[in-house]
Amino acid sequence: MSCAYLSLGSNLEPVLHLRRAVQELQERFGDMVLSPVYRTRAVGFEGSDFLNAAAVIETELDPVALHDWLHALEDTHQRDRSGPRFGDRTLDIDIVLFDDRVLSGPGNLRIPRPDLQHAFVLRPLADIAPDVVVPGDGRTLAQLWDIHPERDMALPTVSLDDAVGI
Repeated sequence: MSCAYLSLGSNLEPVLHLRRAVQELQERFGDMVLSPVYRTRAVGFEGSDFLNAAAVIETELDPVALHDWLHALEDTHQRDRSGPRFGDRTLDIDIVLFDDRVLSGPGNLRIPRPDLQHAFVLRPLADIAPDVVVPGDGRTLAQLWDIHPERDMALPTVSLDDAVGI
């Protein structure tokens, strides 16, 4: 079994899509660790706020097969890939780390995921896996968060169970 560290996000009916995605991940992979859910600004475009979280799962799938499975999950949530790279989305789930592997391709699969530089990816991961070392970097997620420029910026949390009107 391998350990995969995932980033989850949505800004179109985010509570609905993230709640369902978490349930679908649990059904497929069993017990998992889920971070707090943070409300963050859209990055790279003007849009509604996102809800972002991170999850750690154990999987027998290799990174490419997991990437394909996650894309299929996004597709069931009507993820639209026809627009610009940065845009509104019902569901976005990316593999940020996978064991201690470093991968580039096929397609847009990159591990470690370059989006780790963004607070909306790094903060939730550092919450649930602070001591994990980023391959190729040598620093832990906690160390990277401690030096992040947005370290002191407030990121409000949201409960997927209680959230309404988001």
